[in-house]
Parts: sequence; C-alpha cells; structure tokens
Amino acid sequence: MNKAGAEGQPIDSPTPPPHMGHEAYIGLMSGTSLDGVDGVLSRVEGRRWQTVSHAHHPFPPSLRQALLDLNTPGPDELHRAALASQALAVVYAEVVQAVCEKAQVLPAEVRAIGAHGQTVRHRPELGYTLQLNQPALLAELTGIDVVADLRSRDVAAGGQGAPLVPAFHQAMFAQPGHTVVVLNIGGMANLSILRPGQGPLGFDCGPGNALLDMWCHRHTGRAFDANGTWGAGGQVHESWLTSALADPFFALPPPKSTGRDLFNAEWLERWLAPHGVATAEDVQATLCELTARSAAQAVRAHAADAAELIVCGGGALNGDLMQRLARQLPGVHVCRSDERGLEVMQVEAAAFAWLAWGHVHRVPGNLPAVTGARGPRVLGALYPA
Repeated sequence: MNKAGAEGQPIDSPTPPPHMGHEAYIGLMSGTSLDGVDGVLSRVEGRRWQTVSHAHHPFPPSLRQALLDLNTPGPDELHRAALASQALAVVYAEVVQAVCEKAQVLPAEVRAIGAHGQTVRHRPELGYTLQLNQPALLAELTGIDVVADLRSRDVAAGGQGAPLVPAFHQAMFAQPGHTVVVLNIGGMANLSILRPGQGPLGFDCGPGNALLDMWCHRHTGRAFDANGTWGAGGQVHESWLTSALADPFFALPPPKSTGRDLFNAEWLERWLAPHGVATAEDVQATLCELTARSAAQAVRAHAADAAELIVCGGGALNGDLMQRLARQLPGVHVCRSDERGLEVMQVEAAAFAWLAWGHVHRVPGNLPAVTGARGPRVLGALYPA
C-alpha cells in the first residue's frame, strides 16, 4: 500500500528516472474557489516523496474580485489580466517564502516551483485553456526555476487539460486490495478512480464549491458557508435538484472537464428563474445536495465497486456536504484525505510540485485515458531563475 505523506511522512512516488537524487520542489495551487493560494514544499528521493511544509495565503479582496471578474468577458480584459497576473505572482512569491521558512530550506535548495496559475477560461473543445500567471516574475521574485502553463500541452494533444491529479492520487492513495475513489472538491469537483492493477481514471463531475460559495456570499456576505452550517438549516427542493441535474454536462461520458465557463452566476440565475419562492437557506441546501449527488452518481456510474471515497479540497471541510456524500453512498467508507496521511488543503498543491518534478525529469504528467489526449506528454514550460 502506498503511504500518503502528511508533513514529515514519506510516500511512494511514481517511478523516477534512474539519475534522480534528493530534490525539493514547491507546488502552488489557486483554484476556482478563489479562496487564495496553497503551497507545499516536498522532498523526493528515489521513490520516496515527503511533504515537509504547507502555507495558505488568502487573496486580497481586490485581487479576488479582479480574478472573478475575468472569468466573464468585459472591457479592457488584456490590461486587467496583466495586472492581475502580476498581483498573483506576488502572492505566489509570499507563499514560496513562507513554505521555505517553515521547512528551513533556502531557495537555492529548491529544484523548481510548479505554479498552476489562476484559471479564467477553460474551453478545451475550442483548443485552449487559460491560466493567468506571471511565471517570469515569480522566478525573478523567488530566485527559483518555475514550471508553469501545465495544462496547455495536453490540450494541444487533443485532451481536456484536466484533471491532471489522478496519477498523483494513485501514487498517494491507491490500495492493493480494493477500489478507491478520490474526490477533490474545490471550486469544481473531480474524481480519480483507483483500481488495483489498473491505471487511474478521472474526470470532473460537477460544480464543487463554486455555486455554494457564490450563493453564500450573496446572502450572508461570507466567502463560504463554514462547515455547511447555514445550508444545513435549509430544506432540499427535489424538483429544483432534478432540474439542476438535467444539465447536459452531468450526462456527458468521460473524459470531461468543466469550470466557471459553465457553472457561474448566469447558470445559477437560469436555474432559479423557473422555480417558485424558496428561502436562501433552502437554495443553499439544494446546491449542497447537487454537489453531493452529482459526485455520488458519478461514483455509482463509473466506480460501483468502490470501497472507499477519500475527499480532499475545501469541500472536505464542509461537514454538511460530507454527511450528504455518506448518505448518498451507503456501503462506501467516506473519509477525508487527512485520515490517509495528507491534509485536505495540501493535496492539489502537492500534485503540482509532483508535476514540476515530472517536467524537470521529462516524465509525462498527463494520463490519456483521463484527459483524452492522443498520448502521454511532458507538461509545462520552464522559466529559469
């Protein structure tokens, strides 16, 4: 059984090139939830991967709003995107400094940073995906090589460019005796299906936290519903839920991916318009059930043999959502990733440290069975310090 590594605990990584020695990598992730930046510093030696330190920096409100606004067309987008990219690189650099200080590691000891960037458009069906970033500035600010633009190579090869984490999930969480499903719930939700003796499968399965956070902020002023307490006081409207699940995305077969291009404020308004009056809490409860039920339906459809569902990302901290998942999947053990060795907010950042390692050593980072690409590809572009 591979061991997932919390801070200080080693795990097995995918097979490295024979020449690789002891190295440190930093992974940076800012997802569609727009809650800020998570960073981890990891060490790899041979097949052993160890997460050493973690830091989270929230976005300044002005930057969060700028990034959110750039998810939809608007005036002067190029200028606004350039400024937001620079501001994002500054936050990234602050997180890099924090994880280095916590780990007592000098920047010169870090082989590379894997910087995901901030997705503002994801249209693989049109041949592109766009993550705002300023990796040259990040390399300048940190003095560390930066690997960025990690999705475009897969898209160029005909893939979805997402999800990129299933191979990492396999290294972290796969078990020899039974099928494990990893559910990452960020702004969007994605599944990795890990069967013994088989390559992983993975795809986006629904809106994750994006609609929940949007509705909560609109009605409470809070960025998210802490522990799901507000939504837990509402009632699910089954007819509303049925209409939401009728969105064509949910019926699409894998490979598939999604983002705020679909599940956004306009989607929310279109969904609400035909229905009658409901309390804000009832809408929140129904949206929470949508995230849980769409994920559970995907598990039943594509991993009916699953024995365990490991949940990571910010959604794993929503107690109401976790309970709804458990109710939807009787007979499946539903747990958080920290019960399997890696804190829920560290998983995706650690995956991008792993992708940076893959770029440096020319190890393909995509899985064609997951993304639909024509074949394995080394991902990312290098910005030397």
